[in-house]
Formats: sequence, structure tokens, C-alpha cells
Amino acid sequence: MAVAYLLWSLSFIGLCGLQRFYVGQPLVGLLYLVTFGVCGVAQFIDLFLIPGLVDRHKTYLRGRYLTAEKEPNLGPAPATPIHRLLQVAKEHGGVLSAAQVALYTHLDPQTVEELLFEAQRLGYATVFNDPETGAVRYRFDV
Repeated sequence: MAVAYLLWSLSFIGLCGLQRFYVGQPLVGLLYLVTFGVCGVAQFIDLFLIPGLVDRHKTYLRGRYLTAEKEPNLGPAPATPIHRLLQVAKEHGGVLSAAQVALYTHLDPQTVEELLFEAQRLGYATVFNDPETGAVRYRFDV
């Protein structure tokens, strides 16, 4: 802010509007320069407006550089529970029991039940009984 006041003080030697260049308003600064700060009135008003102008310009620059520094996320998207379920099913031959799903996905039993129901609803899995043990199994189309 001190720089803006220093540039404003150069108006005493006829260089009006330099503070407007500093805060990113070159057209207004040029207008002040050619009209001697619009006969000194606008230059005097700027004496009180400088803190707000500088803060606004710094906020603008901060936001501009923060968005420029962010790198796009090129990594894989975070896995949703249904994606985790399908990946586990693929890794284990496409046939799982509810207990195996809970074991491999580290999800609680209630969530596993909801997840298996959702997989059936979407057509990703079908329910059948194991011919040897009679246990309920889920066959995934992966």
C-alpha cells in the first residue's frame, strides 16, 4: 500500500494517476495522467480510495495465481464402493459370498447388504446357491 501512496504523491510534480497503473487500472491512470488527475479532484479522491483499490487488486492477483497453480487431477478417480465391489469380484473369479465381500472390501455388513442389493438392481450380479454347500453366492458379470 505504501507504493501506491508513493505513486500518488508524484502528482505534486505533475505525474498524476500512476497509482491507478499500480492497482491494475491503466486506462483510468492514463486519463488521470493527461487531465492532471481530472484537475486534481479525482486525484484527491484517490487518496482515500487507495486502500480499497490495493486490497481489491491483491485479492484479484491472489485468486488468479492460485487457480493457475492448481494442476489438473490426472490420477484415477476415487473408487466408489460399487467400483471396489466389482474390482474385488474380478480379482476373485466373479463369484463371492456376502462374507467374502465384507472381508475383501473392509465394509461393514449393513453396507455390504445394500451394496449387493444395488449390484443386483443394476444387473451387475445375480444370486444363486452354491450346489455343494447351499450357501448364497453372487455371480458378477466381470
